[in-house]
Amino acid sequence: RCTRRGAERGSRGGCRIVTRILGLDPGERRIGVALSDPTGTIASPHSVIDLRSTDAATAVRTICEEYDVGLIVVGLPTGLSGTEGPSATAARTFGALIAEAAGLPVEYQDERFTTVTAEAALLEGGVRRDKRRDVRDKVAAAVILQTYLDRKDLNRDGTGSTD
Repeated sequence: RCTRRGAERGSRGGCRIVTRILGLDPGERRIGVALSDPTGTIASPHSVIDLRSTDAATAVRTICEEYDVGLIVVGLPTGLSGTEGPSATAARTFGALIAEAAGLPVEYQDERFTTVTAEAALLEGGVRRDKRRDVRDKVAAAVILQTYLDRKDLNRDGTGSTD
């Protein structure tokens, strides 16, 4: 019997720890937040942290504790050529701050085109313009996290690249 919180019985009879992964899309005024399911398969939009009224580190730590998060993925803005500029430096600084505040490891995921992808999905879903602004950041965070989860799954299967 698996008694630890976040544990489930594995296919071979043993217990394994199952934790969620948190995805963050940091911006200047807002941070989009997404969460994986406990199996690390599906990313879902969660919330938006408004930096004008909320401390990011406290908000992220609270979410991590509430949802048994074991890893944080931060979107890393890079240029089309893959080079990192000032925005990427800011994202890495933010990631280090969040890692310290939450006491969890942080990994980075290329976030090129995620806002465009999120906006297109919202347009396709018929979301009105005034509502799109409210959800765009958390949908972009879900796109970042889903990309990370898909890449991780490909690497585990041995069919993906190791980048």
